[in-house]
Amino acid sequence: MEITRNGPRTAAGPSDWFTGAVYLDAVAAPSAGSRLSATSVHFTPGARTAWHTHPNGQTIHVTEGVGRAQRRGGPIEVIRPGDRVFFAPGEEHWHGAAPDRFMTHLAMLEVDEAGNLWATAPGESERFVMVGGHLDSVPDGGWLDGALNVVGALEVLRALAGEPRALTLKLVDWADEEGARFGRSLFGSSACAGTLDPGTVRGLTDRDGVALPDALRAHGVDLDRALDSGARLEGAAAYLELHIEQGPVLERLGLPLGVVLGTFGVERHALRFTGQHAHAGSTPMDARRDAFLAAARSALTFREDAVRRDDVRATTGVVRVEPGIVTAFNGVCEISLDQRALDPAVLAEMLATAQAESRRIAGEEACEVAWERIWEIEPIPFAPELIDLADGVVAELAGTSHRMPSGPLHDAAEMARLVPTVMLFVKSLRGLSHTNEEDTPVADLELSVRALGELTRRTLAWAS
Repeated sequence: MEITRNGPRTAAGPSDWFTGAVYLDAVAAPSAGSRLSATSVHFTPGARTAWHTHPNGQTIHVTEGVGRAQRRGGPIEVIRPGDRVFFAPGEEHWHGAAPDRFMTHLAMLEVDEAGNLWATAPGESERFVMVGGHLDSVPDGGWLDGALNVVGALEVLRALAGEPRALTLKLVDWADEEGARFGRSLFGSSACAGTLDPGTVRGLTDRDGVALPDALRAHGVDLDRALDSGARLEGAAAYLELHIEQGPVLERLGLPLGVVLGTFGVERHALRFTGQHAHAGSTPMDARRDAFLAAARSALTFREDAVRRDDVRATTGVVRVEPGIVTAFNGVCEISLDQRALDPAVLAEMLATAQAESRRIAGEEACEVAWERIWEIEPIPFAPELIDLADGVVAELAGTSHRMPSGPLHDAAEMARLVPTVMLFVKSLRGLSHTNEEDTPVADLELSVRALGELTRRTLAWAS
């Protein structure tokens, strides 16, 4: 792999990364000598876009996260990193290039009933190990979230495809991990895992009123057949995924890589505090039924409870008040509470504590509180044997390994329900993700792909 990011190129293996792009060189290089140099790639000022004319005459268009090959003439289309939205108009600009990229190096490529893209390097047995992730992002997202997973997995597949193996190796690019258009995350992986209920998503629409089934149909996916993609998992022995951390922990520890223990369980609720709004000037402080104050005091107790515990999360992200005017205190306040923990018993205790505290505080403020569950998912632990394998790889390559949970959900969480699974995290600068400021040092990216490669080798041996 070769990475160039505003400076000299650094060799790390047999690939074609350049100028900070993740999904790159959608045209096959005809030989190992046809690499792109830093001086031959040009960025358009302010557009975060580059173009290069390949030796074979094709034009390669690159952004921070997208590579596009164009044989035809005409102006080069600007595709910003945040435009990587699955099942959306323009998807073909970034996702449509993937089949050519995979087919360059692999013998078998298929798209399943849920829109997931599979590339296969056959082994002696039909049992297989999967590596993968997703290419899509959120609007105004960054260049690494998702795309690094697939490109890193592609490097591993390319490196191992020609080696004799007892097991088959497969790469999967999951469809619509982010759910940016319709609000339903993990579409492709949950369909494959059998946890997607088509009835619960059939009525989803985007901001323009387009229904999810219609958007799927326009991209060759029939919602009622999406669960048939689960047949692809027959013979699966393990699933591996590389991802940026999307948080600040590794950077604070001064470490490039981490091993993921599993994904947090989530309890997400809407709370409605009800009091009585009245005039700000005429109502004495001890006679007020201020719903906002009841909610605010409760939110502070949620935070304090989380701080006392080990590595959990509690977030109040939504606050709405009524009447919301400067001359009255509020009679209604609605807030959200998102709680996350890796231990299901801890998560249940956090919820019970939050409910008890909110009711106590509401009573003290002469208010009432009602709880409504928005969503929940159980904690999903990864396979202990693969965690140990990953721990050994990271310790060897980086000197120190750190085990940590994942707060965000990933496709790996769906796979872990059915097959042994583990993830690797690579450091995120300033803990930023889902923003175009998302970044990771090039040296750490190279190290993460090497770690994924070695973990894949050891997993193939373990599964054999």
